[in-house]
Amino acid sequence: MSDWSTWIGRETRAEDRLGEALAARWLATFDRAGSVDGAMPQGIHWCLCTPDAATAALGEDGHPRRDDDAASFFPPIPLPRRMWAASEVEFLVPLGVGAAIARSSRIERVEEKSGASGPLAFVTVRHETSAEGALAVRETQTLVYRDAAAADASLSPPEPAQASFKPGEWQAHRALAPSPVLLFRYSALTFNSHRIHYDLPYAREVERYRGLVVHGPLMASLLLQLAGEWLGDNTLARFAFRGLSPAIAGEPLHLVMRDEGATIVLGVCAADGRQVVRAEAGRA
Repeated sequence: MSDWSTWIGRETRAEDRLGEALAARWLATFDRAGSVDGAMPQGIHWCLCTPDAATAALGEDGHPRRDDDAASFFPPIPLPRRMWAASEVEFLVPLGVGAAIARSSRIERVEEKSGASGPLAFVTVRHETSAEGALAVRETQTLVYRDAAAADASLSPPEPAQASFKPGEWQAHRALAPSPVLLFRYSALTFNSHRIHYDLPYAREVERYRGLVVHGPLMASLLLQLAGEWLGDNTLARFAFRGLSPAIAGEPLHLVMRDEGATIVLGVCAADGRQVVRAEAGRA
């Protein structure tokens, strides 16, 4: 691969508004009611200042094409498969309906590594989201790029083993099977055109997933809501999550949480006990 040092420090800025229509669609997607004071639950920031690349500028996978143009924010890493690997989020103030939103983003690191599946590239992005001029959310996001899957590669993840998940060690537990409709709605909310979330033939035949893939930030949003049910909305000061294994639409998932005082441990597990997402949070 090439030297990506000239991309480190690149910045971009986007503006948006947390309008009533977006808030209503987000709440409807998660079967939630709005708050009396208009403050939205944590996780709504992933639906704001979303990329707005023209359709003609999208690649085969549905993501905006990357090139070496001086105006390009992301480096043109020649690895076609992109995944949202992890995020570390600081919540400073709640985002309210009607607020004017601005987000500044900066490339912090570009690192190349080698894994069992071949070469990998990690891009770390720092986002700062403001509402009405006040800093509201800081996030450090890690994206990972991988080589294309072989046409005869085994489908990922493997077929689940016999159900063996045991919720007893967790304080809070919610089971659900994310439907293709939920994935479609979340893709629409985030203006995410990545075809693994809605195009089953592409997901299977090109990227070699066993089915439609559940978005990482969708599962993170569900974990934030689980924490909100137990601790109250907008009570977390920090939240970090990391994807460990793909989750497939229509298959049972277990959202879990354990309050250990200084740290709140959360996770998403498949029916066979395989951990899909690892997360932790802290109060203000």
